[in-house]
Order: sequence, then structure tokens, then C-alpha cells
Amino acid sequence: MSNEYKTIHEFDFNLICEYFSNVERQGPGSPEVTVRALGFIDGLTPQSRIADLGCGTGGQTMTLAQRAPGQVTGLDLFPDFIRIFNRNARALGLSDRVKGIVGSMDDLPFGKESLDLIWSEGAIYNIGFERGLKEWRDYLKTGGYIAVSECSWFTAERPAEIHDFWMAHYPEIDTIPNKVARMQDAGYVPVATFVLPENCWTEHFFFPCVRIQDAFLQKHAGSRTAEEFIAGQRREMESYRKYKEFYGYAFYIGKKI
Repeated sequence: MSNEYKTIHEFDFNLICEYFSNVERQGPGSPEVTVRALGFIDGLTPQSRIADLGCGTGGQTMTLAQRAPGQVTGLDLFPDFIRIFNRNARALGLSDRVKGIVGSMDDLPFGKESLDLIWSEGAIYNIGFERGLKEWRDYLKTGGYIAVSECSWFTAERPAEIHDFWMAHYPEIDTIPNKVARMQDAGYVPVATFVLPENCWTEHFFFPCVRIQDAFLQKHAGSRTAEEFIAGQRREMESYRKYKEFYGYAFYIGKKI
């Protein structure tokens, strides 16, 4: 029984990796938003050490590395993502200072107070916003920056359907002012916050995914797991279309004090 369960678990894991390996981004965002967030970070030099946690295949990391000096390490739990990450770094001529490694964001392989910038787009939810801010702070130098994007409520109240969906999937979702307060409580000066524009969801995330879904289902014809996974992705798109005025991603940038 345990062997059967393990096989199913590994299949799901591989299936999700395969799906997201076919798109440049594994969540909402855009090169323009990455550059905008980077504009709030001061003092980076060629000696700076930057970590992108939950980097995926490195779509945003490559944009970051092309605009910021320093050594950049991308960290992700999925080996397939890191393989693509390092291939992309080589293709862009960045592999002398950009490296992807397999690792977990709840057990970082960096020295304490060794990083100048911690970056994480759409991934801190895996450990939790508050926990991530507190634990990752130990790895930042005093005066170092953290920049994360996180799903957030835009309004104090929202329809029950979307409220219940997010409470079931990520109960730590909160309003932007409350997220900023959590950042301050965790020992940072909140430097900037801004909402990601709608095209970060549509043009840069949903549309590329739509283009691969039919071929993905065809390849995995007869797989109920694959069908349920794609159905869930399509529900997420429909949910955003219906309720995008109530929630979305926001960038949070803080400086360690």
C-alpha cells in the first residue's frame, strides 16, 4: 500500500513539474514588474550576494540578474526546474554569476547574515508570509533587502465564494496594509508596496498556460490526475476573471534593520 501511494505521489509531483516546465513563468508576474521592484533596492555591487527563493525555471531571476550586479543563486525544490534554470543561465551568458541549486526555503544553505538581497516572486506562500519574513531575515545582512510578491486582498470585504476559496487554499492571505504591518513586525522597514497589473496574470501567466493545456491533456489522455490538474488550473483562471477586483498579487519590499 505504501509503495502504491508513493508512486502516485511521485507521479503527481512529476506531472506538475512537467506542466510548468513548459512555460516561462510558474506564477503571475512580468519582466517590467521585476525591474520596477528592483528599482527600490539600493547599494548592490558586483560583490553583492542575491538569492531568489522558489525560483522555478528562473524567468524572473534572469531579468533580475541582467539588471542587478552581484552573484545570484536561485533555489527551488524541483530538480527539473533547476536543470532548466541553469540551461537558461548558460544560454543568456550569465552562468559565471547565476547558479540554480536544489533546496528548500525552510532550510536555506546560506550563511547567517550573508545575503544582500532575498527575492521571491509568488513563492513565499509555500512557507508562509510571516514565517518566511522572520526566518529569512537571519540570512540577510543588516541593511539588506527582501522583495517578495504575495497574493493579497484588495478590499476589506469580498464575496463569499472567493473568500472561502482562498481561506481553504491559503488562509494567510490578507489585506495589503496588514501584510505591510507583518513585514514591519518581522524587523524590516517597509520600503515599498505596489499591486501587480492585470497583465501579470493574463498575458504573462494564464495565456502561455492555455496554449499548452490541450497538448498536455492529449499526452496524458486517460489520466484522471492530469484531467483534474488542468481543471483546477482552468478554475483558477475563471476565478480571477470573476473576482480580480477583490484580490491579486502585490510586491512587498523591506529593508532589514
